[in-house]
Amino acid sequence: MAKAEKKKGGQPKIENRKARHDFHIDDTIEAGISLKGTEVKSLRAGKASLNEAFAYILRGEVWLKNMYIKPYEFGTTENHDERRDRKLLLKKREILEIDKASNQKGFTIVPLKLYFKRGYAKVLIGMGRGKKQYDKREDIKKKDVKRELDRKIKGDYSVNL
Repeated sequence: MAKAEKKKGGQPKIENRKARHDFHIDDTIEAGISLKGTEVKSLRAGKASLNEAFAYILRGEVWLKNMYIKPYEFGTTENHDERRDRKLLLKKREILEIDKASNQKGFTIVPLKLYFKRGYAKVLIGMGRGKKQYDKREDIKKKDVKRELDRKIKGDYSVNL
């Protein structure tokens, strides 16, 4: 589930936490995103989700598909479509790098995080390879062991290892 957090500056940060669970992320690139005015207002309110979103390349441009941005509450009839395709703003060199990675077998372009930087909406996209079920179980085991060790070190919880 995507999680919106408020940073100290008051700007929301929407994360796709499921992406790191489902994919091995090899490389990340920060991209701008082309938005309408009501979309920006909804994003600033933290009303968005990257859960089912993915990126694809079409005619030399990178597009973000299936990202949900809630329609702006105070919008008029000019309000945006909540799941429309949105263009990602990248340099040609970065698009070629993404295209090269996505053409390899098993690689997918996944949005990881959406945030504001100097007033502009940015998306952190990652090139990831899908994990197998046993990889996911290994990650869960590592997290559980780390959590138990942290509790034992802190002294709040006793564990017999």
